[in-house]
Amino acid sequence: MLVNLSKITEERDDHLMTPLTQFTIEIHDANHTVLAATSDQGQAQLVYHQPYQEGDQIVVKSEHPNQYVMLQLDDTMPETFVYLATTCYRLTIPFGEKKISYNPKSYSGDIHALSVRLATEAEISSYKNVALNPFDQHENDSCYPHAIANVETRGESVFAARNAINGNCFNAGHGAWPFESWGINQQDDAEMSVQFGRTVEIDCIALTLRADFPHDNYWEQVTVCFSNGDCETIHLTKTHAKQVFKLTPRQVESLTVKNLIKSDDPSPFPALTQIEAYGYEVK
Repeated sequence: MLVNLSKITEERDDHLMTPLTQFTIEIHDANHTVLAATSDQGQAQLVYHQPYQEGDQIVVKSEHPNQYVMLQLDDTMPETFVYLATTCYRLTIPFGEKKISYNPKSYSGDIHALSVRLATEAEISSYKNVALNPFDQHENDSCYPHAIANVETRGESVFAARNAINGNCFNAGHGAWPFESWGINQQDDAEMSVQFGRTVEIDCIALTLRADFPHDNYWEQVTVCFSNGDCETIHLTKTHAKQVFKLTPRQVESLTVKNLIKSDDPSPFPALTQIEAYGYEVK
């Protein structure tokens, strides 16, 4: 996508009255040695001509915290609107068991194209899925949204909470990509939260249940509780399709899916493939 940085500058001057932020992308090895780096005003683009090694990290630095950015840390994943709450985000390159929840082409090969740029005013103000982040990881406390849960089946990457906000809605199987999901290890008190890292106004929730029937069960009812204290009870059906629910608009910093009530089907394995939350930024 071609972006006119002078236009971003004009928008920032007219509406936010802040200068362009200096962005840096670095590749670090397991010993924190910088293997490659690039830096620029308003955006940074790095082409890394080496295969990743175990322990490598992608490090994204921002001159200022609290930035709305468009981020792409692997060319198999889309450029994604995220919120950088701090001045540094580290993504550890997945290897071994952690890799199988990703597209096999992701973070593979010997050439990698990475980018970060300031979001435009149009991108910031647009109606969007504010729960989308394919670059989330367990250790993330900077790049939002971020998914957390009180249980993930056997601690396996293919059942991690982050899978439910990565944008992948393929749900006719279970296990390795493209059927990664949030799995609850048959735990009745399982719950998962999406932290937005800032205030957003949402008016719609969409849930895609894992639907590897008859291996899978499904939830007939879940409760979605918001950081403002509101809760909504949502009734679900046995379907492969995304289930969409309009809500009263509310300004929140997070939501939690809890009180998961499964059907009487014999399978003990309900799971969540994807949660989406639609709305606007609150500035």
